[in-house]
Amino acid sequence: MFEDTQVKEINRAILVGLNAPSLTREENATEETLEELAALLDTAGGTCLGTVLQNRPNPEPRTFIGEGKTAEIKELVGTLGADIVIFDNPLSPSQQRVLTEELGVTVMDRAALILDIFAKRARTSEGRLQVELAQYKYLLPRLLGMWTHLERQEGAIGTRGPGETQLESDRRHIHRKIAKLESELKEVRRVRATQRERRIKNEVPVVAIVGYTNAGKSTLLNQL
Repeated sequence: MFEDTQVKEINRAILVGLNAPSLTREENATEETLEELAALLDTAGGTCLGTVLQNRPNPEPRTFIGEGKTAEIKELVGTLGADIVIFDNPLSPSQQRVLTEELGVTVMDRAALILDIFAKRARTSEGRLQVELAQYKYLLPRLLGMWTHLERQEGAIGTRGPGETQLESDRRHIHRKIAKLESELKEVRRVRATQRERRIKNEVPVVAIVGYTNAGKSTLLNQL
């Protein structure tokens, strides 16, 4: 289900960031962080059509960037033909849901984009399990936004009970998936701990190359 919202299927993006004194340094967006977000988008296989940096004292609770700026971005989406808007700042599930309805295209934040990249590049069984678990935990509080088409038909015959039943069914399914993935991760980590103890006992050295996206880790490894 999560794959339907992943960036790999949606390629033309507008990047949006909010800079506000009330936000922490990690939460704030700047020209530099938007450039970094554009690099992440490129890694995910997307194309940046433009960037918007909004300055205001505080995030607006409903749309995060304010009604006026939301309308401006909606016009930009139509003009440029964008099919996704990615925020540099973390969005709450309700803000993401409102913005998706207001803009008429998929809206996600930096965390979702990074999860998409991780899912694309995960190679080990533990890595794939960790990414899938993180994706389901990210998706769970956002499920309601997937059923807004039912809200727009509120009161119509046949749209109330079934929609609510399906939403609850999806929630139960994701809770089961999360429990299963956590159990599988626990077993993988147990096996890895045993292997680690053997390596330490046999004095086998282990080397890791760590770096940010596009830092050149694969290039360095191939050269070595």
